[in-house]
Amino acid sequence: MFLNSHSRLVGRNSASRSSLLRSKSYALPVRQRGSALIIGVFVITVMFLLASALINIVEDGDTGLTQEVWGTRAFAAANSGADAALAKLFPLNGNAGACLASDVWTPPDVTGFHACSVTLTCTAYALDTVTQYRISSKAVCESGETRVSRQVEVEARGN
Repeated sequence: MFLNSHSRLVGRNSASRSSLLRSKSYALPVRQRGSALIIGVFVITVMFLLASALINIVEDGDTGLTQEVWGTRAFAAANSGADAALAKLFPLNGNAGACLASDVWTPPDVTGFHACSVTLTCTAYALDTVTQYRISSKAVCESGETRVSRQVEVEARGN
């Protein structure tokens, strides 16, 4: 019986002690009040800076992708312009071709070539009995602030 009464007594004292400790832990000193507010503002500021950095990274990726797409279109237009100049220089019907010093090729009005212009130059070189041609095709594609140019040079030999 003595053991049971002692355990009850200890249990009562420990319960009253823990409630006393809990009530003391909620009472903060005057100097510590508001520290959670400062930490919250700091966390929000750091999150804002991270979000703005991510936005800049995504925006730079979009700009790079746009430049790459327009560069590919300009390269295709320059290749097509060089092909058109070769077709004028060596026509399939057997007629005499023309090597124009300066020419403009208008790309067809299709999705890949819209907003592109192609400038062609042709230079003829005579070596002994063989004539060599150098065709330069420069394509410029632009849309808004984006302007991309690509240049292709082709050399051909005629009789």
